[in-house]
Amino acid sequence: MGNLAGCATGYVFPAAPAPQPLLVIEGMTVDFNGVRVLRGIDLTLARGEALGIVGESGSGKSVTWLAALGLLPRSATVSGSVRLDGEEMLGAAASRLDRIRGGRVAMIFQDPSSALNPVLRIGRQIGEVLARHHGVSGSNIRAEAKRLFDLVGLPDAARRFDAYPHELSGGQNQRVMIAMALAGKPDVLVADEPTTALDATIQAQILDLLTTIRRETGMALVLISHDLGVVSETCDRIIVMYTGSVVETAPADAIFASPRHPYTQGLLAALPPFEGALHRLVPIEGQVPDPTNLPPGCAFAPRCPKRLAVCEEAVPPLAQPENGRFSACIAATVQPARLSLKLNTSVLA
Repeated sequence: MGNLAGCATGYVFPAAPAPQPLLVIEGMTVDFNGVRVLRGIDLTLARGEALGIVGESGSGKSVTWLAALGLLPRSATVSGSVRLDGEEMLGAAASRLDRIRGGRVAMIFQDPSSALNPVLRIGRQIGEVLARHHGVSGSNIRAEAKRLFDLVGLPDAARRFDAYPHELSGGQNQRVMIAMALAGKPDVLVADEPTTALDATIQAQILDLLTTIRRETGMALVLISHDLGVVSETCDRIIVMYTGSVVETAPADAIFASPRHPYTQGLLAALPPFEGALHRLVPIEGQVPDPTNLPPGCAFAPRCPKRLAVCEEAVPPLAQPENGRFSACIAATVQPARLSLKLNTSVLA
């Protein structure tokens, strides 16, 4: 009654505050021996969100998350801010990071052969995650590990518990890595090319599994991939990176329907069409510049077919020309381009 009376008298109740992001990265830079490879990364991640990160090799996709989790070598200098539920992670004590990594934030690494310890049995490695983050012990470790192995489609799960990494194929080791990441029941799962070593059928199963777990548990998913079809099927929002910077970010459907940045347009134009008439692919000319010798102004300008004179003089900011979309392109602001493409993602269905 009180609320109704308030409305009748013209009182306007304040809107509920927007939920705080689960993870926030602000102004993060990374230098290796004085060479800057990340140039001020800003991004947010909401609870339960699926965020895709795409770009050519060397664009800084993996380095962003290795830096956020404190996994870069001592030769790296990291600055900026990484906050998980409002608490700063950069510069945090090693003991605190050990509790966060594998627990609240887990990462599936791109190369399982370098991420798994070759001299320890698979069971001992996944058992360490279960014991450290959930207090599982004794025979319960084997039972929970078998459940996780079955979940990710690892054949003969009971026997794999006692195997060494070299006794498994590359695809099987990748599934072990995914099981280890899920063992901690993380709030954030960073998946760096998680299906590279898997065939198309298993790839679809793993992506469906990650999507199901995300929706059922509220886990946020960060998917780093070169496969634009995988990203389009899995993610709500996409970030495009180039030479250590974010050049475009938008909802996934908007990115694929009308990319704003010429680099994003180039990535999509290089995809083969699976519907309609065949046509010659349009590659992105040139090479990604060396971080020790970046061009002045926009780093993509030397490869950009739409560059203006000003593009070679000024570094474009990541601007918001419309709600929910950001693009770091002066030429796109002057003369927006439209590009509609259809991707064949039937192999992921």
